[in-house]
Amino acid sequence: MRGMTPAVTDPGTTDTDSDASATASTRPRRRRRLRWAALATSGLLLAVAATGWSLYKKLDANIRTDSGTAQALAPYEMERPAPAEGTGEARNILLLGSDNRGDGNGAWGRDEGSERSDTTILLHIAADRRSATAMSIPRDLMVDIPDCRRRDGSPARAQFAQFNWAFQNGGAACAIRTVEKMTDVRIDHHLVVDFQGFTELVDAVGGVEVCLAQPVHDREAKLDLPAGRQTLDGEDALGYVRARHGLGNGSDTQRIERQQRFLGSLVKKVRSNGVLLNPAKAYPVLDAATSSLTADSGLDSLSELYELTRSVRDIPQDHIRFLTVPRQPYEPDINRDALVRPAADELFTKLRQDRPIRVENNGGDKKDKSENAATEEGRDEAGQPYRGTTADRDICTNE
Repeated sequence: MRGMTPAVTDPGTTDTDSDASATASTRPRRRRRLRWAALATSGLLLAVAATGWSLYKKLDANIRTDSGTAQALAPYEMERPAPAEGTGEARNILLLGSDNRGDGNGAWGRDEGSERSDTTILLHIAADRRSATAMSIPRDLMVDIPDCRRRDGSPARAQFAQFNWAFQNGGAACAIRTVEKMTDVRIDHHLVVDFQGFTELVDAVGGVEVCLAQPVHDREAKLDLPAGRQTLDGEDALGYVRARHGLGNGSDTQRIERQQRFLGSLVKKVRSNGVLLNPAKAYPVLDAATSSLTADSGLDSLSELYELTRSVRDIPQDHIRFLTVPRQPYEPDINRDALVRPAADELFTKLRQDRPIRVENNGGDKKDKSENAATEEGRDEAGQPYRGTTADRDICTNE
């Protein structure tokens, strides 16, 4: 139009050049943002890794190492049984529940100058990792205890006495030698768990379910419980598994069977609520478990315990079996137990040779469902069932 001056355009500049210039100016900013994002991500990953490593080291440091037992056993190596041929990766672990009143266990009274094995279980893990058998050894079982060193280092002569004497006077080494002498089964590892660790572990999994036929009011065991199905916290659970006078007929037989059902319920609880797959749930459980353990040098690290746990985590619950060594009242003193032979020897042979074992219902005539039908293990090979239970059974109906 007349009166308007046309815009002057630099013939050397185009729209494309302008866009390229703008893009070039934003590239450094983008690169800076990417570098900061990368640095932030790296820092976060390092923080997570450091936290994970810190937690790992804490759990690993929780476990106490028992090196003294290996030293005490060394002079007797030639007397100890050799692993049975053909058993491969089978493992035999002696679990000792200590009634030590120290380290936070004082609420359960004082027992000056001694520490007894309140519960002893020989855990056999099959080589194929398809079954596990936990055999309870009664504290009052009369057995041949070999010569041992007392806790103060003084010698103790071989004697025929109740099983509990071995740990009380000679510690884990004497208990191991006594079990090996009785069963001819080589003990590969041992773990000692105290009262405090037991209660913390039960609390960490959110309590464990039990079933009572009638109400329990037992001042000595610190129990005041209603009848029926219920979930016990750590303190009540400890009283439940230790009580001998306020539950049932007060016999050690019923106490052991109660412990076995409780352990089966504990296994079921850990597996059912995803503890092992959920880090938020797993850490408090691992913290409680590792804090309570005293282990030999082969199981005294978190990695070694993890490998053991990983190897058995797929065992079906009906193949996790609990039973007691066959025994009967000891004739000279009915308050003591004696082995029933040849049933006990046959059981020891099966454990030693990693052969299948059947159990029957503690509370009745129903047999182990996993073994009654024809299975790959075979009824004839498994032989007659032993009194016991399995981890899959309901705590109230035992079915």
